[in-house]
Amino acid sequence: MTKKASDFTLMISTIILVFIGIIMVFSSSYPDAYYKMNNPYYFLKKQLIFAVLGLFVMIFFMNFKYNRLAKLSKLIFLGAIILDALLFTPLGVESGGATRWVRIFGNTIMPSDAIKFAAIVLMATFLAKKKDGIRNFWNGLLPALIIIGFSAALIIIQPDLSTSATLAVTLVAMLFIAGAKMSHLMGIGAIGIAGLGFAIAGESYRLKRMMVFMDPFKDPTGAGWQVVQSLYALGSGGLFGVGLGKSKQKFFYLSEPYNDFIFSIIGEELGFVGSVIVIILFLIIIWRGIKIALTAKDLFGCYLASGITALIAIQALIHIGVVTSSLPPTGIPLPFVSAGGTSLVMFMASVGILLNISRHVSLDRS
Repeated sequence: MTKKASDFTLMISTIILVFIGIIMVFSSSYPDAYYKMNNPYYFLKKQLIFAVLGLFVMIFFMNFKYNRLAKLSKLIFLGAIILDALLFTPLGVESGGATRWVRIFGNTIMPSDAIKFAAIVLMATFLAKKKDGIRNFWNGLLPALIIIGFSAALIIIQPDLSTSATLAVTLVAMLFIAGAKMSHLMGIGAIGIAGLGFAIAGESYRLKRMMVFMDPFKDPTGAGWQVVQSLYALGSGGLFGVGLGKSKQKFFYLSEPYNDFIFSIIGEELGFVGSVIVIILFLIIIWRGIKIALTAKDLFGCYLASGITALIAIQALIHIGVVTSSLPPTGIPLPFVSAGGTSLVMFMASVGILLNISRHVSLDRS
């Protein structure tokens, strides 16, 4: 099939989201950067650098034959494992009781973002080879469960339960799309819920988060502080917001308002209208991703597009759910928007792959 132009709607929606992210990272990080880094433009500069790098990476993958990723899938996954192993060397950076970053040449990167990408590529490769064999438990489902369990374990040992759960749900969604038996999926769901419950019960701070979720205003100055301040930010924004740069909650009321709670600042400064625009942009990206997956010329392209789209959708849903107190509080960035170089580059690379797949399908690109 002759190559066509990439999906313009997907591309422009992604670029707009990244642009909004740059603006909101600067607005929300200004106080922290000024008082902690003595440079109010610290996070802005980093986000700009990684946005430009992400753009080049997106363009690269847009022109890189995506089916080559299937041949490289094991090597890519091995690279992610090695990167994760560096967390337990002197290169690992500990913060807040967790070691989730690796410092290389003065820059910190998050191995979990590489693991998510590598696991999706590996799972897509496996599912494409198995085809209908995925309905067989021993030869199809069990190897897929090993991929899911091992990938999630690589992240949960950091520890990072929320990112691990996000990846696990994404990979299970790929199984569903590949046609796994519903009885098998229900069994996986039951095991997953039980495992999640065990992980929460095993740590006191996770149990406390569940209590906060049930009633954040029970302890508004203690355990419920973050969620309560997030709701204050969203509530004070009203319809059109208090104005860009005029947030009050970013002045040390919210921890890392430029990352885990950036949607709260969007709601406060840009209001309900601004929040809805951001959500619509995500819905457009998800819609185009689904269209690309449905029209992909091969199974690998279909499953790869499905996995990437599912990851974007699930992570955005969790972030927005947390800041609106619709889900238990946890720290997870908003794709394309939150501060974080590794996350931004990996998500833009993933969109580049979607754009690449879109060049080989019959699709309305407007």
